[in-house]
Amino acid sequence: MGYTMTREAFNKTLASLSKSYKIYAPVGFKGEGRFSDTDVIRYDEIKQVEEIVLDEKSHFSPKEVLHPIRQTLLYFLQDEVIEANTSSEGIIVFLRPCDIHGILKLDQVFLQNGNIRDVYYEKLRNKIKFFMIECTTGFDGCFCVSMEANKTDLYTAAIRFDENISIDLKDDDLLHYFKEEKQIDFQPEFIEKNKLEVKLPPTEKITPEFFDSSLWKEYSERCIACGRCNFVCISCSCWTMQDISYQDNPHQGERRRVWAGCHVDGFTDMAGGHGFRKNYGDRMRFKTMHKIYDFKKRNGMSMCIGCGRCDDACPEYISFSKCINKVTEALEEGQ
Repeated sequence: MGYTMTREAFNKTLASLSKSYKIYAPVGFKGEGRFSDTDVIRYDEIKQVEEIVLDEKSHFSPKEVLHPIRQTLLYFLQDEVIEANTSSEGIIVFLRPCDIHGILKLDQVFLQNGNIRDVYYEKLRNKIKFFMIECTTGFDGCFCVSMEANKTDLYTAAIRFDENISIDLKDDDLLHYFKEEKQIDFQPEFIEKNKLEVKLPPTEKITPEFFDSSLWKEYSERCIACGRCNFVCISCSCWTMQDISYQDNPHQGERRRVWAGCHVDGFTDMAGGHGFRKNYGDRMRFKTMHKIYDFKKRNGMSMCIGCGRCDDACPEYISFSKCINKVTEALEEGQ
């Protein structure tokens, strides 16, 4: 069902929706960027459409809405363990088509990876409704078309932001929020070509010997293992556990799940002090081949969505998109 409405009317709809849903969208934060006097765009709760940043790419993905940076899983109280409660409110997320594809990769990891489903992820995932922001031009550094993440119909509502707002609504449960608005015939459009193109490698040419290729040496010299690429990536899902004892009573506390990443020191540390991939180039190889080879071999799709956030975030100007192309060139040349 298609609708058109003014921004004022849409704000009234958001106000009505906020009574039952937490509404998240990319929001600008002045002076909170990674360098002094720089801004950052990340996901936060909104009340009005004017808060949504539409003309710039968000520096962080909507991943943290359903896979929080820090998530309390349970509380331990002397001899009792209590599972952490989750809010009864639903969740609406404004996001672009590529990020919907990114969440599908997270679904594969947390819900379809063997016979065990991650119940903490699933509780949040079941609450989410996607309000897809129409994206027809992309941004510098995007290569979603190459990764086949530029189009999707897996949304609750698709929205075009012009002077008025056009909506393709698929969820009957939300129809009553829009019943007073003018109906139209509306279908979203999608970007067909990015400025940046990436060529994925021929996976049949990847052999165990390729993992020792000299092309990874460059990243041993450039990468500083800060992990920014991991944390801005929507499909990076790794985490570690923290048990926190309360200061007033060390016999009580909580267990938290906290983001971790394969580029970060300590990620592969084991009991006894042994750690894998001490060399930073090895970490780049691991991440790259997991994104474009291993995950695809297991699940039939690449893990990367082509959003380019990792390229934007790297303080050493390491480009993941160029790395993919280098892998393809090396395989085609038989290196």
